[in-house]
Amino acid sequence: MFAKINLASASAILAFCSLATAAPQKRDTPAADEASLTTKLRLANSAIERYALLPEDKDWVFDFKTSPAPLANRETFPALVGSGGGLAYATFPGCSMAFVHLHPRSSELFIVTEGSLMTSMVTEAGVVDPATGAPRVIQTELSAGQMTHFPQGAFHTQVNPTCNNVTAVAAFTGDEDFGATAIAEQFFAYGDDILAASLGGQTTIGGKDFDAIRAVIPKGVMIRLEECVKKCGPQ
Repeated sequence: MFAKINLASASAILAFCSLATAAPQKRDTPAADEASLTTKLRLANSAIERYALLPEDKDWVFDFKTSPAPLANRETFPALVGSGGGLAYATFPGCSMAFVHLHPRSSELFIVTEGSLMTSMVTEAGVVDPATGAPRVIQTELSAGQMTHFPQGAFHTQVNPTCNNVTAVAAFTGDEDFGATAIAEQFFAYGDDILAASLGGQTTIGGKDFDAIRAVIPKGVMIRLEECVKKCGPQ
């Protein structure tokens, strides 16, 4: 379903599920050790106290166009504290794929608003393909106005195999600090002995092999699809 991916050609471009922490709204504080606005909101005894900590109308507006990252969570948009959710606005360039990731504290409702793309998801151990007995991979093809659901903790990715940009919105439910975990990067953070044991104790795989894999794991959010790029040209 998906085009062949060349990990070595990864490009670090910003997208909705960026692991880089976006800069929080700045507030003047009289002392360096004063609690942040987000902390005060979380410790407030009631919603009424939270309203008092957000006295200006502009405190209730988040601008995806000017934010360092197009992602509203409780750090970038403190008014979300107590809501149990967040939102992201994504642009997927042509011939791109979001790295396989999961959100540790929230489910994701993902809707395409312009264009079309593919998604792929693996949920949890025990969910198998009845025809093969292998772990089930749930794949969708979404066009504008269609959505899918990624349950909390489910591995998933989104792929734009077309030459045109695709836009989408992701709503996160469960925690306004939904987070994201990059599967490949996190897995290969383990030492070589644990990796080898996890891969069945293969003695043919050594440290140099793991180092070679670590060297090509993308540090950014998006991966370029080389076969697509050859067809569409540079984006």
